[in-house]
Amino acid sequence: MKTNSLFETDEEDSASKFVWQAVWFFIHVILALGSWMALMLVGYAINPTGVPQWFILLLSIAVPLIVGLVIARIHRDDMAPAVWLLGLIWVLIISLWILDMPTGPNQCYQCGATEKLTRTFLSMPRPSGLIDDDGPFLGTWPAAALVGYSVGAWLTLRRRAPQPDSEI
Repeated sequence: MKTNSLFETDEEDSASKFVWQAVWFFIHVILALGSWMALMLVGYAINPTGVPQWFILLLSIAVPLIVGLVIARIHRDDMAPAVWLLGLIWVLIISLWILDMPTGPNQCYQCGATEKLTRTFLSMPRPSGLIDDDGPFLGTWPAAALVGYSVGAWLTLRRRAPQPDSEI
């Protein structure tokens, strides 16, 4: 019969806890991006004309926010509000890709770094022509969905039931 010391048990518990945190983090990411993809599929099925991109951005935040509220109410997990970090990392990766792209006619000709990013991610004042004008779809809206999900989960988790005071 093998006996474990106190330190080995703590290490196993912390490793197990870390694994479950990582698993739940990626489950929350899948739920956030899945709700956004469902929104996009409904939008493409309905195919409304003339919908402004700011409205799609608003929906890309609101729908995952509601999903985050519901999921955090069902499964109270401290990893759900941390999903915004992946959205930030995603925007940074896409930003580096865009900044590394060459410019030319019909592709943000002679744009500076700031103009490249704003015209690609926000299409303001007009699209940049880089990444086939899919900057909002590839960069802005998925990151907004992750932030929205995080905010929804945070709003639910901050209203935790108060812990009973221990009597001394």
